Amino acid sequence: MSSRSSQVTCIPLVHVEAMEPNRITTRFVVLLVVGTLIVSTAAEYVRPPPGRVILTEHDKPASHPQQVHLSVVGANHMRVSWITDAKHGHSVVEYGRASGNYTTSATGEHTSYRYYLYSSGKIHHVTIGPLDPDAVYYYRCGMVGDEFTLKTPPAALPIELALAGDLGQTEWTASTLAHVSKTDYDMLLVPGDLAYADTQQPLWDTFGRFVQEHASRRPWMVTEGNHEVEAGMALPGLPGPFVAYTTRWRMPHEESGSTSALYYSFDAAGGAVHVVMLGSYAAFNSTSEQYGWLARDLARVDRRATPWLVVLLHAPWYNTNAAHAGEGDAMRKAMERLLYEARVDVVFSGHVHAYERFARIYDNEANPCGPVHITIGDGGNREGLAFDFQKNHKLSRLSLMREASFGHGRLSVVNATAARWAWHRNDDADSTVRDELWLESLAANGACRRTQPFADYRSDEL
Repeated sequence: MSSRSSQVTCIPLVHVEAMEPNRITTRFVVLLVVGTLIVSTAAEYVRPPPGRVILTEHDKPASHPQQVHLSVVGANHMRVSWITDAKHGHSVVEYGRASGNYTTSATGEHTSYRYYLYSSGKIHHVTIGPLDPDAVYYYRCGMVGDEFTLKTPPAALPIELALAGDLGQTEWTASTLAHVSKTDYDMLLVPGDLAYADTQQPLWDTFGRFVQEHASRRPWMVTEGNHEVEAGMALPGLPGPFVAYTTRWRMPHEESGSTSALYYSFDAAGGAVHVVMLGSYAAFNSTSEQYGWLARDLARVDRRATPWLVVLLHAPWYNTNAAHAGEGDAMRKAMERLLYEARVDVVFSGHVHAYERFARIYDNEANPCGPVHITIGDGGNREGLAFDFQKNHKLSRLSLMREASFGHGRLSVVNATAARWAWHRNDDADSTVRDELWLESLAANGACRRTQPFADYRSDEL
């Protein structure tokens, strides 16, 4: 495991301006991390200022693995990803069920990328398995360095999914991840905005080292946010958008039939839960590849075998906060009917640095067969919280809980019909449950059961 530097530095950062999904526009400004104390309307709790950025150094030989993280690949395999500063490291993972006794090994591949004057280390990706479900494995990367421990997800319900968006690498991110790890969970889902590198590539490295303690133990399944775009000038030979994100954080898009690393899906708990990760910053209209892929992916889901459908994306489709108001509207108008007809149970988003939960909703109206929409963009980012919830917003009556505080969420899928959602606020050293509800799977709701085959609504207009 990497050691975390105790030195905290305030540094200039490049900030990506708020932008509408599907449009890549970047403005470069200098940001200094500045904190101010803000008191909430609730007298008992003082909401925190933005935390300082933590720059985690690599203090081991260049050949030793760093930035180790896991992701699921198929039913019983996992991908191990890491970086070495040395260019001659082996893309090999040794693993076994006992510490130091590696009975199996797997060989993968390596890559690297350039971003203007920055050259990445050697980025390794190795798929291991088949693995036993709900089991502890010990592993070593590159045949050198530290031993790591992972736990595989279960092959059946129940399953515990942790969620945290808009993470960054601040003191509050550290608090959020510490709270997540205090209670066992099977997988972390991140609806975009990871490192907040914003073109400063060394911040991808410090982020990878910062989260290694957690991401090397449980799989992290992520999708992109606006801070992953990092669009340079559109000239031949210069880096394109998302190059750091897609090269470092490889997700199973090909395994799910997607032609893009910006959207994919996977099964959890032996197929009882199907998770769809959508791309807010990939084309999404009715003629796009993402739209066609989503329609096919949802059509393949048999709700008798898969009672739970979960979707993640970055820019929220429903939002009563002034921050990023309306940025998810175009995508919602293009794709919402697909999700509604498939009876998606819950949609998680980030982007807005606060927590908000809506009633079951479809097309701006309460609908018992629509998904619950939850914004969970409060992981601890350096930009701070979004306080400006609009009291007279047209959707306020359907916004059942909203609060600008850092925290994380947990979706505990208990069985084929019931799941418990809980949002945990970071209260100093403690994690306090501030919102919770029980969800009934829409597949188990007779009134919402589909009577017609799933359709591909390509004729819908934006």
